[in-house]
Amino acid sequence: MDTGTHVVMGFALGGLAMVDPVVATDPLMQTTVLAATLIGSQAPDFDTILKLRNNAVYIRNHRGITHSIPAILFWPILITGAISIFVPAVAWQTILLWSFIAVFFHVFVDIFNAYGTQALRPFSKKWVALGVINTFDPYIFFTHLGAVIMWVLGSPPVITFVGLYSVMLLYYIWRVLEKRKVVLHARALHPEATHVFVSPSLRWYQWHLVIRTKEMLYVAESIHNEINYFESYPFEPIPNTTIMNAARKDDNLSAFLSFSPTYRWEIEELDHYTEVRFIDLRYRSKGHYPFVAIVQLDARLSIKNSYTGWIFNEDKLKKKLDILPD
Repeated sequence: MDTGTHVVMGFALGGLAMVDPVVATDPLMQTTVLAATLIGSQAPDFDTILKLRNNAVYIRNHRGITHSIPAILFWPILITGAISIFVPAVAWQTILLWSFIAVFFHVFVDIFNAYGTQALRPFSKKWVALGVINTFDPYIFFTHLGAVIMWVLGSPPVITFVGLYSVMLLYYIWRVLEKRKVVLHARALHPEATHVFVSPSLRWYQWHLVIRTKEMLYVAESIHNEINYFESYPFEPIPNTTIMNAARKDDNLSAFLSFSPTYRWEIEELDHYTEVRFIDLRYRSKGHYPFVAIVQLDARLSIKNSYTGWIFNEDKLKKKLDILPD
């Protein structure tokens, strides 16, 4: 989820903690537990700092080890230890419990996005992405925000937040069923499909689709269970050629391939270099595919420039490539 949603979830979990008698009867514990749930709701995304290095490092590692099984255990211990230093009088077991709930909840809801997480590490580096909830879901954000405002205005926190999360449970179940309906419809139209990649949108009944068969890739959308097709491309596995093998040594392209499950590629011979381009097909927006990886190679197949990330027009892409060292 986005940062704002994780913030309001941290507040909501702080209010939900009032079901714990240790918290409900002690104003200091209420404040401390709220701090723990707010920090815990943000902690797994501290790896966003990797953007300061470069996009390749960020794409390869964001929602990776910081969202893993060891991290779910590590973050609460770190948070509890830090809080205990500044507020030694609090019940550390309670802080540990609610910071664990906040961290676990952060990772759990991220699994439902199309981006996903590597939540199964160290047992598997596979990206777990259910593609049920958009990275920013207005309904989830505003219902949490509304519940927090009600709490601030005097609404009983236990009733307010137990009610909120009862509604959230039903909402997630409904979204899972809606996605399943979309997948079944796509497979009914394409019984030969090997994969159906589904990404949610901001609208409840609109879903982005990439349907892959052994021969073709179909880019489409589903609106109210009606599938509209945009483009289709031959499904071509990455070839074992000299140019492609040279390009795959690049860190940017390697990071892209570690993350993207469905893409098309193209090779273009230009005046002074060869350009290898990979385009993720999941994020079509207004006829454009913004998530790409580009590698430019000279006549000796040495990598001269490369980039991976989100680009919404070619002029910006040229600027990104121009700032890389020759």
